[in-house]
Amino acid sequence: MKHAEAIYNKVCRIMELFLVVIFALLVIDVLWQVFSRYILNRSFSWTEELARFSLIWLSILGAAYLNAKREHLSMDFLYRKFNPSTKKKVSIFIEACIFVFALVVMVIGGINLVYTTLHLEQLSGTLRIPLGYIYSILPLSGLLIMSFSIYHTIKIKTNEITE
Repeated sequence: MKHAEAIYNKVCRIMELFLVVIFALLVIDVLWQVFSRYILNRSFSWTEELARFSLIWLSILGAAYLNAKREHLSMDFLYRKFNPSTKKKVSIFIEACIFVFALVVMVIGGINLVYTTLHLEQLSGTLRIPLGYIYSILPLSGLLIMSFSIYHTIKIKTNEITE
């Protein structure tokens, strides 16, 4: 389990750095858009599209990161009333639901979306980037979420995660 812990920490660290880079790119892009519009009196259409794509990647990869840290949104008022044995069973069930959702919607649906947009050669309006590359964050994040769900399930079963 120590090896899995090391891999988990390394993947989380890489995700953190990548999210910081995406966020910095988004901030610089939006600042440039505001500066050019109000100071230079010139608008660059590519800045809006880059901001949109950066926000998509930031949101979806950020959701995978929050899943890794078990800090995703949850309503646990009922969960807190369960006894420890029931909490363990419910936690494993929740991780299984997260795994299935990530598999079906994010990985299978995401691969289908990426394949379709690449096959149809759909390009973004301004940057002319193949949309399949933009949508590729969906199956990637789905695979990460599935991996984290397996990791969390093992930790729950070995009583390393209690809540």
